[in-house]
Amino acid sequence: MSNRQIYLLSSKEHSPETIAVAFAKTSRSPESFREIAAGLNEEKSAQFHEKWVVGYGHASVAEHAVLHVAFENVSRLAIESIESNRLASYTEKSTRYQKWGRDNFFVPSELDGHPLRDAYTETCRLLFKTYNESLNPARTLVLQRAQRRENESDEALDRRVRSQYVDVCRFLLPAASLANVGMTANARVLENMIRKMLSHELAEVREIGEQVKAVAKSEVPTLVKYADAALYLVETTKELSLTLRPSPIGRGDGMRGWYSLVDYDKDGETKVLAAALYRFGEMPFDSALTYVKSLDESQRVQLANTLLKRLDEHDIPLRELEYATYTFDLVMDQGAYAEFKRHRMMTQTPQLLTTRLGYATPRLITEAGFGFEYESAMKSAANLFEKLYQFDPQVAQYVVPNGYNRRVLAQFNLREAYHFCQLRGASNAHFSIRKIAHRIAEELRRVHPALTRFMHLPDETWQSVEEKYFVK
Repeated sequence: MSNRQIYLLSSKEHSPETIAVAFAKTSRSPESFREIAAGLNEEKSAQFHEKWVVGYGHASVAEHAVLHVAFENVSRLAIESIESNRLASYTEKSTRYQKWGRDNFFVPSELDGHPLRDAYTETCRLLFKTYNESLNPARTLVLQRAQRRENESDEALDRRVRSQYVDVCRFLLPAASLANVGMTANARVLENMIRKMLSHELAEVREIGEQVKAVAKSEVPTLVKYADAALYLVETTKELSLTLRPSPIGRGDGMRGWYSLVDYDKDGETKVLAAALYRFGEMPFDSALTYVKSLDESQRVQLANTLLKRLDEHDIPLRELEYATYTFDLVMDQGAYAEFKRHRMMTQTPQLLTTRLGYATPRLITEAGFGFEYESAMKSAANLFEKLYQFDPQVAQYVVPNGYNRRVLAQFNLREAYHFCQLRGASNAHFSIRKIAHRIAEELRRVHPALTRFMHLPDETWQSVEEKYFVK
């Protein structure tokens, strides 16, 4: 007779390192988790980790030690490094629902004593001044167009429509903008994160890495104490950066050629359908492939319908959709990329922030009569970017506003495509990322129509989003 028990090992009673040991020991101990944990203390836990995790390389044990790390007043550029760790959870200060003060920006230590430091602070202040001055004209226009609900107060109305005008004004905020982010991660992820940050080109990121290591050691002293800069990362990055420093090619292209499906699995639909049959059958995979290939188009569509027709917008498709993959070369504004990067199940390769690909102009900015001020601020940022670039391309990124375009190479499977397109193509998503989601969905429907027709997307196109929200 089963004596099933399910319970928590509370972090109020045990340290993260002790919990990790308790879970690790169950592989060879008949005792319950409670009994194992009761026999442990900090010293015994540290000895276990020194022997098994550090000595023998059983790093998976460290995954049971979970920490919650709060980052405050770090630049949005540094946040990209923090959030580049795939197996962690993040919540970040939103540029859609919060407003920034005039001095909420980071000044990199690389500019200490440099002749461009004053120009840097002046340009950042100009961007923040323009941002703050744009809020009222944009808000006024949005309120004029809004339909007030019955008995709705001015405060409630503003709260309801706030994202509509903040959404467009945020295009002026530079990567130097200060923000907060909360992170939940296990010790194995933290150790790798610390190594990457200590190996980073930017001083701010290296300093954050040192601070993360210090606070993590207070909870998991054994599991992160050997996390140091990695020579492989430092030297490889340095050599590639010097050899392949971004060139001026493409400067001024703007959004021309902003998407390209550069590669996809032409047999993706066949593989997905065969994998679904394989899962519920008893045949080898090559037999399932041969069978699917023997079907006519109507039979393949019917099989795809069986696989996906019951899917609603809150369901996650079966994992077999992961056998179809796609690679896109995309250009999107930096504000859109800030949301795109959250899809960490993708493989993403972003280029450095630049002002050389032009910038997007939200239609509301010009309709509010603020187009000249917006353009002047964006050009000031571009002028300083070129000067900073000659000094250090990494540091030059700080002054790039959200409205400027950025290239990113992204590879993902069909299951992730469903998640991304449905979430970011929804009507409440920011219009910048909605445009990307609809364009990707359109391309996937073109190459794999049978498996993509069940995506739940609003009745709009990337062209209609572009026409409604952007000035060409």
